[in-house]
Amino acid sequence: MTQHEAYDALCAYTLTRGDAAFIHQHVVDAFAAQSADEATKPITLTFALVGLYLHVERQFTGREVQRAH
Repeated sequence: MTQHEAYDALCAYTLTRGDAAFIHQHVVDAFAAQSADEATKPITLTFALVGLYLHVERQFTGREVQRAH
């Protein structure tokens, strides 16, 4: 399984959970940060890192991170 296939499978799982915390946002932010390269737009990396910071340091749910974005 490739990295992108694993990401797609994880996205499918998190999107079908329907939970109020919306953990899918953390998957999106983590993948964006992990896979960033010279072609990544600065705003993409900024949003990913801010989203992860809000979750890890400020205990924001995925839904709260989504609203902050």
